[in-house]
Amino acid sequence: MSRTQQPVVVLVRPQLGENIGKAARAMLNFGLTEMRLVTPRDGWPNPSAGPAASGADIVLDRARVYQTLAEAVADCANVYATTVRKRGVTKPVVTPEEAAREIHTAPGGSAFVFGPERSGLETEDVALARKIVTVPINPEFGSLNLAQAVILCAYEWSKLQGLEQPTREEQLPPAPQDELEGLIGHFEALLEAKNYFWPETRAEANRRTLRNVLTKPGWNHLEVRTLRGVLSTLERERG
Repeated sequence: MSRTQQPVVVLVRPQLGENIGKAARAMLNFGLTEMRLVTPRDGWPNPSAGPAASGADIVLDRARVYQTLAEAVADCANVYATTVRKRGVTKPVVTPEEAAREIHTAPGGSAFVFGPERSGLETEDVALARKIVTVPINPEFGSLNLAQAVILCAYEWSKLQGLEQPTREEQLPPAPQDELEGLIGHFEALLEAKNYFWPETRAEANRRTLRNVLTKPGWNHLEVRTLRGVLSTLERERG
């Protein structure tokens, strides 16, 4: 399956270099590399962006600056304005997941547009978009920071691109039965010496319960060896 053309991320009038860097980091986490900046307040490049990007330099190095939003999205057929409010503009409203599905199948370039940190997109900005992207959010506290908003959209796009899951820690197979029997026997020997299996009428049931406890976790051979070491330490006479 061929991969969908990457959507571009457009930051309109971003205020802080740190936030541009954090947005770049969020983008690269999920495979997006094309950032466009519309009249960043403190100019570009911004020395504060690099440290905040935490290694996402490829995004910052490729970032392009535009004087207007219209210029920044001129080559995009599918433009999504991210905002929690419609701001008086009648547009279809979709979630990041729905927008990602549309981008995945729609022809032409696509863009996610994000407003300045303090006020978000203006009505004129939203008017340029085909659709509004928003998420269900606490009505008492609907403020997302810029990187959070970017990562919501980037993550949903990445889910359809086949990005690999981070490698899970290799799991060792369960220990062979003879090692497990050795551990059980070790426990029984120590407990027998302490009269744990008394009275005799309960001895068989207690042994069965102990076996069930020790066989349930599926110990690997390193874990069994560690437990045997613990038992050996405990059975040594204290000097």
